[in-house]
Amino acid sequence: MDAAQDASEPAGGDAVAAAAGPPTNGGIHPVLWRDGVVVMIDQRRLPLEEVDVVCETWEQVADAICTMVVRGAPAIGVAAGMGMALAARAALRAGAGAPAHFRAAVQAASKGLFETRPTAYNLPWALKEMEAIWSRDDLSPAEVVAEMERRAVQIYEEDLASCWAIGEYGAALIEGEQPVILTHCNAGALATAGYGTALGVIRSVHARNPRLHVLADETRPLLQGARLTAWELSREGISFELITDNMAGYFMSRGLITHVVVGADRITANGDVANKIGTYTVSVLAREHKVPFYVAAPFSTVDRSLPDGSAIPIEERAAIEVTGYGDRCWAPSGARVRNPAFDVTPARNVTAIVTERGVALPPYEDSLRKLEAK
Repeated sequence: MDAAQDASEPAGGDAVAAAAGPPTNGGIHPVLWRDGVVVMIDQRRLPLEEVDVVCETWEQVADAICTMVVRGAPAIGVAAGMGMALAARAALRAGAGAPAHFRAAVQAASKGLFETRPTAYNLPWALKEMEAIWSRDDLSPAEVVAEMERRAVQIYEEDLASCWAIGEYGAALIEGEQPVILTHCNAGALATAGYGTALGVIRSVHARNPRLHVLADETRPLLQGARLTAWELSREGISFELITDNMAGYFMSRGLITHVVVGADRITANGDVANKIGTYTVSVLAREHKVPFYVAAPFSTVDRSLPDGSAIPIEERAAIEVTGYGDRCWAPSGARVRNPAFDVTPARNVTAIVTERGVALPPYEDSLRKLEAK
């Protein structure tokens, strides 16, 4: 099957004919619009505590994104859309009823939110969706507020439906009586509106084949695999084992991993993939051991304006994330640190890219273009 055929008639196409069905997500809702405020699960405190953070202003949403109260490219996009709805409400309340003043206030919020996490493409995508509303000349400020709130909720609902479709398309690719899937970081319900990309595939596989087993990388330095992926899998009774990041090669060399499924924060036109640091290493190991390496992401993560991964901005985070965890420091005082939050997996290491529009196969320039048109 060539890429053009695959893009228009992807594997498992019949399986997603009823994609409007409600997804099963274990009751996890990382970001919600509730009574005019944004309510988030504080992911920094999982799995020990389940605590909500309530954001009443766009500035609080921006801080929650920066400090990783909310994380994962799709969830960041959802949160940004809701943050813009809060900004529009605040501008209207502040008396910026004149269209020019209202627009200036909302534009400042958009700029502030844009600067929070530079790598995740769903963030600027969601902000552009909102700009298409607040830049309209045919709407009054009050009408803009109502329309932005509607679109923010719609982005949330669209992400749920998209992730469920991704899960169904991806599940059709996972063969074998007892598959063992390795995943890295957390691309689950917590990283999206509430179903997951990589874990959405795992959820859909498990619904078909309860014999599925998952190996979850702990994912240094913030341990999203150990804290968040393990929490989600435990919550839903999916068989899993937690491993350290440097154990993946050991298990692949012994034939104990059948598939790798990861998420993505940005995918370029040629199919290069930015994802949590360590993903590139896993892709090299998978290629060496001939293990299929699948990337699961909504099409809003695809940035076809960038030709390849060399143009993706890579966020560098604080040294304290590497020198210790929480209140505990294990590195010597004054140790110099490098802490890129993401790396780029080249398209040649990617077996397929699974989106809600279908499955793209190499060459990705062609298949992603066809899915965009679709």
